[in-house]
Amino acid sequence: MPRAAVPRSPMAQPRSFVWTRRIVLTLLLVFVLVPVYVILSSSLKSLQDVQGSFQWIPRHVTVKPYVDIWKTIPLAHYFVNSLIVSVSATLLSVAVAIFASYGVSRYRFAGRRLFTVTVLSTQMFPGILFLLPLYLIFVNIGNDTGITLNGSRLGLIITYLTFSLPFSIWMLVGYFDSIPRDLDEAAKVDGCGPMGALFRVVVPAAIPGIVAVCVYAFMTAWGEVLFASVMTNESTRTLAVGLREYATQNDVYWNQVMAASLVVSVPVVAGFLLLQRYLVAGLTAGAVK
Repeated sequence: MPRAAVPRSPMAQPRSFVWTRRIVLTLLLVFVLVPVYVILSSSLKSLQDVQGSFQWIPRHVTVKPYVDIWKTIPLAHYFVNSLIVSVSATLLSVAVAIFASYGVSRYRFAGRRLFTVTVLSTQMFPGILFLLPLYLIFVNIGNDTGITLNGSRLGLIITYLTFSLPFSIWMLVGYFDSIPRDLDEAAKVDGCGPMGALFRVVVPAAIPGIVAVCVYAFMTAWGEVLFASVMTNESTRTLAVGLREYATQNDVYWNQVMAASLVVSVPVVAGFLLLQRYLVAGLTAGAVK
């Protein structure tokens, strides 16, 4: 008797599709890793070897570029500036976004929909459109009040806050909407007020979303170049702008540029790897209601 056909599982995929996916993912992985290897190998070469024909395997490996990057320019000072600006902008963005998102998610008020649309619409404009207006506002504030914003860390923090805050609010609203309102009601029955329910119930449940917002705000401030190049001076310069100083009128220290680029990337990569689990959960829950 002919053997009965075994029904294929609906989750089973054709072998050709599996191999195609593997090939595409392998090509994408190579596309991503080759530039990283070029940066790493170039950072372990002398300047003469970098300026010559490219060698995939360095003939003379040296760590001298990683020592010289701190002497050629004040990289440590720029590192501190970037850290202060990025952390401050992140903390302010998250603090304001938590209160704003909780109000939009839990309360109904006049102009609520307009507020949400306005916050989201700010992400549709390129950042360069805000460069000149923000610069003029900071200059006028300094002339009228004596508060120096242009060329200061405070001005740069405010600038990055205007970029990260709208997205942070929009994302946390979606995450707070996914948290049952019954938790708020249970907290109020136990004697908590609105702020008590927020900090004791909602915020602990929204940790993945808050972490995702923190990562986004920090990365936005850490690697930004355009506004930092205009609104900083020699004492407040950040890492992203300071890397240009490895290029002089006579030469470009390419090996030190590569080494400094890897050093600059360490905080962001390390933070992403440590918080990856929370970041994926926060982005998923905030996007799907």
